Amino acid sequence: MDEMFSVKDRVAVVTGGLGQLGTQFSSSLAQAGANVAIFSRRPFTDAQLAEKFPGLTDRIRVYEASVTKKEELQAATEQLKKDWGTPHILVNNAGIDSKPDGTAEQNAPFEDYPQHYWDDIIDTNLTGVMLTSQVVGSTMAEARRGSIINIGSIYGMVSPNQALYAYRQERDGVPFIKAVSYAASKSGLINLTRYLATYWAEKKVRTNLISFGGVKTGSFDKEFVDNFLERVPMRRQAEINEYNGVIRFLASDASSYMTGSNVVVDGGFTAW
Repeated sequence: MDEMFSVKDRVAVVTGGLGQLGTQFSSSLAQAGANVAIFSRRPFTDAQLAEKFPGLTDRIRVYEASVTKKEELQAATEQLKKDWGTPHILVNNAGIDSKPDGTAEQNAPFEDYPQHYWDDIIDTNLTGVMLTSQVVGSTMAEARRGSIINIGSIYGMVSPNQALYAYRQERDGVPFIKAVSYAASKSGLINLTRYLATYWAEKKVRTNLISFGGVKTGSFDKEFVDNFLERVPMRRQAEINEYNGVIRFLASDASSYMTGSNVVVDGGFTAW
């Protein structure tokens, strides 16, 4: 059983691997013996790497590449292949959303939502996954093995419940609307995942999606968290490390007959 779940000496690419969840995924895979290449749109020094990932710097490297720029992804992947070889695992984790404390324009009613915010989020969350999968996934297909893990959201399955945010108008006097772009980008990942799963199945590249629920990060208002938890059967948000297990499962041979799946990890939010 240990061998079935092993990722030892496999090469993993994690996009957005320096963020809150990305750090967890990168650390967990490295601790399990994988060599982890973080694709980051910003440079990261060796000193920063040692501070962020103590004791793991022999297994984690940062390659500067934005998921929205194919030429940067190609250059990073070519360098990675020289350093560690062809990747076995790709975690498409990089993503953005309108911030809870963002401007009124970022969280405007649908009728007034600016297109440039739509473009920014779709470019990163959906087009970025397509481009990264093109570049990294194609190297896996050539090697005839690999696992692509796309990071989705419950808001790719259900529409945001605007009632969760109603307190903002009562408190601030300004309407707060959860924007359409994040949900649209994550729902697009569901069928992109299915497409890649069927497209590369004969070349033994598996593609699966994880739809996450709320994560305890401390960045949300208490009012929002209280409202959200009323709709979660388990009555809590996920701890920051609770998604590591499903990442490890999908990255390993334990999930060898899974492809095109949407693994929902949401405390039961979408069960109601």
